[in-house]
Amino acid sequence: MPVEPLSQKEIEDRLTELPGWSLDGDRIARSYRLGSHFAATAMVVHIAQTQEELDHHSDLTLGYDTVSLTIHTHSVGGAVTEKDFELARRVEALAPGHGAG
Repeated sequence: MPVEPLSQKEIEDRLTELPGWSLDGDRIARSYRLGSHFAATAMVVHIAQTQEELDHHSDLTLGYDTVSLTIHTHSVGGAVTEKDFELARRVEALAPGHGAG
């Protein structure tokens, strides 16, 4: 089934289900603060594994004790799709295990 861009309303509705996530231009985005650089690095590796499982990759940035993601779907011209929200939901589910806030 082809991936379709979401409307602005659909994006806004889905974002209400993901506290901390926001629309940043043509992407959804979130930053997490962790307890240490090692914890942030471990979370990046876990996110990368999840991206491989979904075959959907985001821009992922590691700071000293932060992890930031911006997600959109390249195959539909950089629009936001349901695939982006699936990745965001998976990241939200794994974040507490890393102590991310």
